[in-house]
Amino acid sequence: MSLWEGITLAFQQIRTEKLKSFFSTLGVILGVMFLIVVVTVVEGLDRYVREDLTAQLFGVNTITLRRWQSISINTSREERRARNRRPRLTFADADAIREQLTVPTRVAVESRTGASAVGDNGRSVRGVQVMGASPDIFVIRDLTVERGRPFTPQEADAGTPVIVIGSETADLVFEDIDPIGRSIRIRGFPYRIIGVLEERGSIFGNSMDNLVIAPARSPIQSITAPRGNVDSIIIQTLDPDRLREAQLEIEGIMRVRRRLRPTEEADFALETADQAISFWDNISRILFTVLPMLVSIALVVGGIVIMNIMLVSVMERTREIGVRKALGARRRDILTQVMIEAATLSTVGAILGVATGMGIAKFVAAISVMPAAVAPRWIALGVGLGLTVGVIAGVYPASQASKLDPVDALRHE
Repeated sequence: MSLWEGITLAFQQIRTEKLKSFFSTLGVILGVMFLIVVVTVVEGLDRYVREDLTAQLFGVNTITLRRWQSISINTSREERRARNRRPRLTFADADAIREQLTVPTRVAVESRTGASAVGDNGRSVRGVQVMGASPDIFVIRDLTVERGRPFTPQEADAGTPVIVIGSETADLVFEDIDPIGRSIRIRGFPYRIIGVLEERGSIFGNSMDNLVIAPARSPIQSITAPRGNVDSIIIQTLDPDRLREAQLEIEGIMRVRRRLRPTEEADFALETADQAISFWDNISRILFTVLPMLVSIALVVGGIVIMNIMLVSVMERTREIGVRKALGARRRDILTQVMIEAATLSTVGAILGVATGMGIAKFVAAISVMPAAVAPRWIALGVGLGLTVGVIAGVYPASQASKLDPVDALRHE
């Protein structure tokens, strides 16, 4: 029997017994569907973390100096207490780094908090991300001022109460009115609006456009950080290849300023985008390790169901097999026919699982903040797994069918 003839007979069997065929492939459909949904979401997140999230949160070629690590897992109470006793970062730390670094860099300070904002027209907005920062933050964070201008180094040094607002903040407070030149109050203090940022979208459902940025030394520091202190210092190297060199220099500068002995642990934290990606790598590695085990359970169940269905099919078609053998069909022909039927059945289930999984992944991406990316290799893997399960599940039924004695098979009722 040719392969094409076997596949044709298999599809005829599927069309004849649609309901039985569907239930026999349900395990394979669910297993492959689960594989496609989870993998596409995880790969979408992976692409988003690597290409967009790290650039928006850290910036390109940047080192962030903080009081402690931004990501901490399973820290004990004693570790948290020790962390809270660490000295805060200051404007003087930023000035020392700017003056002493031999690597060409941009250095900016940044402090954040949340507050409500009220325009001079009386309209207000809650949950505004308030940032006190240096002028270089616009370059480091790739913040484009769409209307107006960013604040100047002179305004930053003088602590002038000027402010740049996000596009969403501008729309919510001023609607269709041009906000440039108007004022906005934060915790009761007025700031003159000099610029509006270009729209940036959201991260996992959190808007990046409902924010305001004022000079770090302006009155904004009364709500972002204690006077003279900052939350973080961001250093961007002009040469990407010298990032590690800059990191070592910054560590040395801070250890000297903190009077730390060589054997003493650093009481500050240096972070790069690569470190954030390595943290995500650990998570994604666990997901991709656990995923095959979960999928294999559904596929094993699907294979057992297909094997049982094929055994029932062999029993129902005993006389047919007897006739075929009486007319000269060899054992190999019967074996091939049953295995092709099982493999075709399973492959059809895998294709349905892939289609359903892709549909669910696209739907989830459309209605939520979870990105999804359907890679061709996972589609091929899903179909390949379905085919493999069918072949393995069809071995025993095919063997049983090929062993039938033609005389006994013809007598079967």
